[in-house]
Amino acid sequence: MRTRLAIVMGVAAIAASGQALAHHSFAAEFDAQKPLKLTGAVTKVEWSNPHIWFFMDVKNEDGTVTNWGFEMGSPNSLLRSGWKRDSMKLGDVVAVEASRARDGSNNANAHSVVLASTGQRLFSGQPGGQ
Repeated sequence: MRTRLAIVMGVAAIAASGQALAHHSFAAEFDAQKPLKLTGAVTKVEWSNPHIWFFMDVKNEDGTVTNWGFEMGSPNSLLRSGWKRDSMKLGDVVAVEASRARDGSNNANAHSVVLASTGQRLFSGQPGGQ
């Protein structure tokens, strides 16, 4: 019985530490000195901890389309900021203000999202918009 309890506790500790190690600070991933304002159609929403991510297709000046990923706060912080699970749906056109990823990828940390259909402005649910 003690061995089984020790194994369960060990597995739980490993699982919890993996989540803590996977989390990162804003400054480690994103550059506040590289602001973005993009508009596009939502292609995917991942509503899960530790951060919600959504993706949208943005039409470039040359006519090509680039898919961008945007990190926001945790589900709980977004709920407190006025978001609902269905606030943003696939195909919705949104305007995003964000900080670009330091690695130059097509990822960013969203500060605010404006829903084109209603004009509603929702914030990222993270302190200071980060």
